[in-house]
Amino acid sequence: MLKEFKEFALRGNVVDMAVGIVIGAAFGTIVTSFVTDLITPLLGLVTGGTDFSNLFFVLRDGSPAGPYPSLPRAAEAGAVTLNLGVFLNAVLSFLIVAVALFAVVKAMNALRREAPAAEPPPPPAEEILLREIRDLLKSR
Repeated sequence: MLKEFKEFALRGNVVDMAVGIVIGAAFGTIVTSFVTDLITPLLGLVTGGTDFSNLFFVLRDGSPAGPYPSLPRAAEAGAVTLNLGVFLNAVLSFLIVAVALFAVVKAMNALRREAPAAEPPPPPAEEILLREIRDLLKSR
């Protein structure tokens, strides 16, 4: 059983998959930082200073009662909140990852495409004549 596991683990596909998972996790961190640290502040600037990470609605006040200046303060008070900003950040992260993966898959598919096969050359005249003779003999 150990031998079978060793053969399975050392196959190229498993190693490639492991490398892909590690790179994907690192890419996820980069995308999260990109959205949180670059895109969200720019969207906040365009929308008049709204900080999307702190965009939330209080459904039920905690102790002490609101208003709360930030989402962490609302969480500390035990308030029940609808966290639209956190959700928006997650959606932006997903969209960026989806676009990046689409671009990678499209590039890989373009590399895999082979040139269309050239049409085979027409048969020599002798072969065409022999086919015609064969067909005439069959029809008799």
